[in-house]
Amino acid sequence: MSPFTLLLLIFTFSSLFNHPPVSSSSPPYFSPVNHDPTPIILRPSPAGNNRHTMFLPLFPSPLNSSRISADSKSRRQLQKSDTHRSNARMALHDDLLLNGYYTTRLWIGSPPQRFALIVDTGSTVTYVPCSTCEQCGKHQDPRFDPELSDTYKPVKCNIDCTCDNNREQCIYERQYAEMSSSSGVLGDDIVSFGNQSDLPPQRAVFGCENRETGDLYSQHADGIMGLGRGDLSIVDQLVESGVISDSFSLCYGGMDVGGGAMVLGGISPPKEMVYSHSDPLRRFSRDGNSPYYNIELKELHVAGKRLPLSSSVFDGKHGTVLDSGTTYAYLPEAAFLAFKDAVMKEVVGLHQIKGPDPSYNDICFAGAGSDVSQLSKTFPTVEMVFGKGQKLSLSPENYLFRHAKVSGAYCLGVFQNSNDPTTLLGGIIVRNTFVMYDREHEKIGFWKTNCSHVWETLHVSGAAPQASPPSDESKTSSDISPSLPPMMPPQYILPGETEIGSITFYLSVSLNDTDDDVKSQITELAPLIAQELHVNSSQVHLLNYTSEGNDYVTEWSITPPNSAYFISKANASNIISRIAENDIHLPESYGKYQLSNWQIHPPTKRSWWQKSYLVAAVASMLALLVALSGVGIWWFLRRKQQSSLQYKPVDSMVVPEQELQPL
Repeated sequence: MSPFTLLLLIFTFSSLFNHPPVSSSSPPYFSPVNHDPTPIILRPSPAGNNRHTMFLPLFPSPLNSSRISADSKSRRQLQKSDTHRSNARMALHDDLLLNGYYTTRLWIGSPPQRFALIVDTGSTVTYVPCSTCEQCGKHQDPRFDPELSDTYKPVKCNIDCTCDNNREQCIYERQYAEMSSSSGVLGDDIVSFGNQSDLPPQRAVFGCENRETGDLYSQHADGIMGLGRGDLSIVDQLVESGVISDSFSLCYGGMDVGGGAMVLGGISPPKEMVYSHSDPLRRFSRDGNSPYYNIELKELHVAGKRLPLSSSVFDGKHGTVLDSGTTYAYLPEAAFLAFKDAVMKEVVGLHQIKGPDPSYNDICFAGAGSDVSQLSKTFPTVEMVFGKGQKLSLSPENYLFRHAKVSGAYCLGVFQNSNDPTTLLGGIIVRNTFVMYDREHEKIGFWKTNCSHVWETLHVSGAAPQASPPSDESKTSSDISPSLPPMMPPQYILPGETEIGSITFYLSVSLNDTDDDVKSQITELAPLIAQELHVNSSQVHLLNYTSEGNDYVTEWSITPPNSAYFISKANASNIISRIAENDIHLPESYGKYQLSNWQIHPPTKRSWWQKSYLVAAVASMLALLVALSGVGIWWFLRRKQQSSLQYKPVDSMVVPEQELQPL
């Protein structure tokens, strides 16, 4: 045997014995917590109580413990040759400005348990409240119960994760810059994406929350669907499993519309799509790469004129970050001031007013009208110019939001990012824009379109729909995946209906007839319904109720707020979707309940006096002022005339006596 052959054999055996054993049955290991507690505060506190944001986490996963190694990346390169992989087409619900986020529906477990999760490209973990949670808020759906799932497995403690105190199970923790947090244990279970998805159910690791604080505690949505770069990201897990290509897409609805669409996996991009390079290796912290999606923003144009800024202003600190969980856009100081001045210079025929919240110095304009399609006649077009000169045109709905108190008024949805040089672009920038996060080719594509009808204009490659996991007949309808979940949110309101006077519906409940005051139990439903439908208690009215034994059928009406004549289309659509999907949760004391027979009613016809009461009141005041002025003038002139005709008393004219002259 030659020396060369001997050395080769020694090297081969050494490699075999030194390689760590891999168990095919054990769940994948993840490192959910970074031990570097350096705070990353990219999002300033939003101005106004209607400005909800999801904040970037403080602790991204460390690079040195990532399971996505060079070996994993080589597997991804091999997957590029695949001619076909499935994708998951999913609907988005809620509204960015009304709710502060968009949600999608995800089913976890066998039989599946449904959850409404906020889609967030700035988060790297998917988590839902656990049935054992000691500090979790009241959310949209029941908590996940591991004992009810036949396929649930805890992620056991290992050297690549942070373990609980008993060193039995892996745990995770996420803290956010606005001081909210989520923590819990890691579990492994079947995740389903709906029956219209080409992607069949897959095993995935997720967080089962045991503690929530801040906005995460008070929000209506159940949890977070993390789409950022990281081991716990649902996208990374599906890509590592080889079931989707390394890409996903989001499409947010426009102003007053809400909803949208999401695709996990690849698509055939339209030829009109414009691209920007996205650098996955941009340094985020001293020991890890960025989990967020950045773009190469070079210039901003307002009304066709370039802002006098160096391209380096958009490359400070973390660069330009695109984050679906942020509501508005935040620019460095120099860029914000230049943008604000340019927009205000181009706005003609409008007058500036105060914002909806007196606590904040919003820049708002009145007199633009309520028709969103006509805003481009009043407000300028804005263009973002990317690294290779490609331009993305932004319409006014991409940088404005409606004034909450003044009809026909709009405010800038672009703010200064405090003293942070990072450029943060939230969801408002990409309303009615199909955004493709092509991670495989390290680029992000933008395509302006109507996200309410995106499936009609976009070709999404995929196989025939797959079935969801088998359901359990013992479970309620709210706990299982629907047989035909919509590809897009159902259009409950016709396009022509812009003014909605009221919404009526029936609610069936079961009450204990031994209670002496059943009516009080029914009237106590009003604040509960208001909370679930996200309206004020003053908008919920009990119209009637009937009973048959312990079963009661109640009729309710949702009316506009006190200061409004009608319910906006976006609000009405959000209310009706929750009613139609039986998407409210009442205390157990009301037994089994069911929502049904919702109807839309137009605003009541108002008389000329009701429509023009303000004009009439002003006219009456003017008439009264004229009358009072006339009376005043008449009285003044009369007094003056009387004073000029006054006679003097006899005693006032004293003539000295004169001596009589003799005859």
